[in-house]
Amino acid sequence: MKRLTLNEEKRKTIAGVFQDHWEATTNPKRQAHIEAIKNYDKMRESIKPLITKIVREKYPQEDIDTIRRMTMKYGENGGQLYHDNCFEVSTPKVEVDENGNEEEGTDELRVKFGLSDLGKDFANSYYRQELKSKDLNPDYKVKHEYSHDSMHDRKNPRYYDDDNATDKYLGFQNSSNEDKSIKKHIPEWDNDFKLWVIGSNYCHTRTFKVDKTTFEIFKMYQLACENVELTHKQLYSYVEDKMKKLRLGLKSYRYFDQAKALADKLGVPLNESILNESSSMALSVYSPENLASLLEDKVQLTRDQKIAMFREQQQVVN
Repeated sequence: MKRLTLNEEKRKTIAGVFQDHWEATTNPKRQAHIEAIKNYDKMRESIKPLITKIVREKYPQEDIDTIRRMTMKYGENGGQLYHDNCFEVSTPKVEVDENGNEEEGTDELRVKFGLSDLGKDFANSYYRQELKSKDLNPDYKVKHEYSHDSMHDRKNPRYYDDDNATDKYLGFQNSSNEDKSIKKHIPEWDNDFKLWVIGSNYCHTRTFKVDKTTFEIFKMYQLACENVELTHKQLYSYVEDKMKKLRLGLKSYRYFDQAKALADKLGVPLNESILNESSSMALSVYSPENLASLLEDKVQLTRDQKIAMFREQQQVVN
């Protein structure tokens, strides 16, 4: 039986099979990322009653209602209210200067509930699997950090393309021309939990003083946020370390049976059918009829359209 020769396209397809296997839920790094997200969700819900109590102690509901009546009567001169989801908390601490003298200081942190405040890094990490399922790349920044000594190093155009695409999907960017019926995650999160406070829309203009025990709880919540991002980076590094070695190895392989032997040793399910499907897909999409249609109408097929066209072609063949 003639041995199946590999080319660049086949090597890329094989590499994808390995990557999917290493990113499966059985991977301990993937499990850690999933658990980090679950832990964040639990912490988020558990501190809502706590921050509500703290805010209401400083800004009682009757004071909120009074200012609301005043603004209805006198406009801006009646006072200022803001529906906030970012809260700065502080607690006293003792600091020691360079001479060993103790002095009073303050520990501060911001308790953030809105996705716009939590930031793009957190959003890409939290929604990594969803973004990947939409053929978007949530790893673009993690990849740049992995490959470069500094985030200030020059970024290629693909970095900015991925940045813009994920921003638009999540809701960090919006256009007046887009379909308003499509729900995005930014408004969903930003409206999930809000409390009326007295003052402007700037979070740092008001501070809520708490005891050390309460402050530690909020630090645990902040750590849960950070851990979602950290486990994302660890997952990417774990998989990419393996992929770098695999790509080098595949370049040296001339035949499929060599890649198959490697896959068997590592417990990666790999067979020739995946290569045949990839080749058939390309032949189906770029058949004379389909290619002519692409050229005449200047229509770029989506991934789903390509798959549908391939399945239709297979049915004709069968």
